[in-house]
Amino acid sequence: MNPSEHNAHACRRSGHARVQHLITADESSLVELETLLATLPLCSTGRVFVEVPEASWICDIEVPARMVLTWLDRSARTGAPGTGHPCAPGAALTRAVTAWADEMLCDEADCADGTRIHLLGGYLGTADIAEHLTERLRIPAARIAAPERFGLLTSR
Repeated sequence: MNPSEHNAHACRRSGHARVQHLITADESSLVELETLLATLPLCSTGRVFVEVPEASWICDIEVPARMVLTWLDRSARTGAPGTGHPCAPGAALTRAVTAWADEMLCDEADCADGTRIHLLGGYLGTADIAEHLTERLRIPAARIAAPERFGLLTSR
């Protein structure tokens, strides 16, 4: 059996190659997020971060069993430390994702297929996260999927 084959039987095998995913979204991209998650193999691993304006936006979203879904409620967070400002759109997502990526992101040596990164949502959070991943962590822009309309990864 091929270690990269994806079906219910193959995904239960201990030697099966599992691909790590990092997926981000916000309230403007929930439909895109659900569509993307529906296409992932059941054996996918990784994190999904979703920033929403308030807790009432939190809903049931199906993720593969080996993935963790984290909701980031902006109304329960503050802006930049010491400012007393409310959390701006994209700020909670950027803080959570960059912290997770710095500590947990699988590198090429640890993952046969690398980490697949999908940045959905608004421009501000997506731009900051893309910059952090490409400039600080040196992840090739070609390995990151982001909305083309933002033009973030085409010139890198």
